[in-house]
Amino acid sequence: MRDKPAIGRRAFLEKMGVGTLGTVSAASIAECVLADAQEKKEWEQTSDRKIRIGVVGGGFGARFQWHQHPNCIVEAVSDLQPDRRNHLMEVYACEKSYESLEKLILDPKIEAVAVFTDAPSHGRHCVAVMNHDKHCVCAVPAAFTLEDIQKLKETKEKTGLTYMMAESSSYHADLYNMKLIYEHGGFGKIIYSEGEYYHYDVDTAWGWKEWRNALPPMFYSTHSTAYYIGVTQNRYTTVSCLGFRGKADRYSNNSYNNPFSDETALFETSEGGMSRMNIAWGIQGVHGEVGRVFGELGSMNGSTFQAGTGIKTDFGGIADGKATPLVDRRPALPPAVSAGGHGGSSGQITNEFIMAIIEDREPLVHVYEAIAMTAPGIIAHQSALKGGEQLKIPSFDKT
Repeated sequence: MRDKPAIGRRAFLEKMGVGTLGTVSAASIAECVLADAQEKKEWEQTSDRKIRIGVVGGGFGARFQWHQHPNCIVEAVSDLQPDRRNHLMEVYACEKSYESLEKLILDPKIEAVAVFTDAPSHGRHCVAVMNHDKHCVCAVPAAFTLEDIQKLKETKEKTGLTYMMAESSSYHADLYNMKLIYEHGGFGKIIYSEGEYYHYDVDTAWGWKEWRNALPPMFYSTHSTAYYIGVTQNRYTTVSCLGFRGKADRYSNNSYNNPFSDETALFETSEGGMSRMNIAWGIQGVHGEVGRVFGELGSMNGSTFQAGTGIKTDFGGIADGKATPLVDRRPALPPAVSAGGHGGSSGQITNEFIMAIIEDREPLVHVYEAIAMTAPGIIAHQSALKGGEQLKIPSFDKT
């Protein structure tokens, strides 16, 4: 967890040039805090090194910009399905392919692997990648079981290789602005936060071996939990969760033994706050991610900060019911790298993973952040199966 500058109400208001009894709008707070944040600069190439990457998974895995990045070469691709494998070869203009991840990771030329396979396999696939001495970026979530999470943590710590979770919400402009505001003292402690992810009918029988069929909503928690974990780098400590029983036949007979199409969890946070997270497959008419944070300073004068990536891609302070867009302060991308989809997050994910390896540093969503966004959802689903019983969330942070 990251320490942030302590800033009191008196000091904050004096900094803004108003009296200690004055009030300010959320937009004013945001602009004042972000003025102290590092200004967005043009991207500069600092190394000629080329990371040779293997891309696995021809669905979502074909939506990134590895071939556009000046420090990356797509060395090989893989998918179990020939049509998707061919699609990857076309997208990345790559002539080398393998029939499986297990064969691709044997290639000595490959330094890193982008894992976009079926979600239940993420944990073991990433462990296999790192055990073959290759860096790893993986689609969400990090894993489906606490056992796989523990193995992932141990493998990362043993090998020292770069691991990153490709959590799109963390790279949306609105959440990234919230993160900067929090880091620069603009919220104080977070009293209450919300994260919501709506994807109607995603729980039908599709994906490799129909892994999405009746998928427990909280297993796919990261697009929601990122709105607290990604902003604060703090942790969830306990959870109570309730579920809505799905009406479709698949909810009476599925491999997960899961009866719920929609789940709502209330988490306790390590800073003493509360966090509500919704994940829903059965609600029509809404789609995407949205998040809010309410802090000691951010709630002045009845104003809040709000992000809405599923509805709007900008982020502003909400004052008097009107949104004030703020400057996009996400890191600059190389000129040839397009912003990409999912709110312009795919270009950011591409650049962050490659540069983390080049610069020999941990990426934004490193293994401990990835686990902190994933494990609470696994425990939340257990709570829902127990009728909302409050359960403790284990910590996987490095001791």
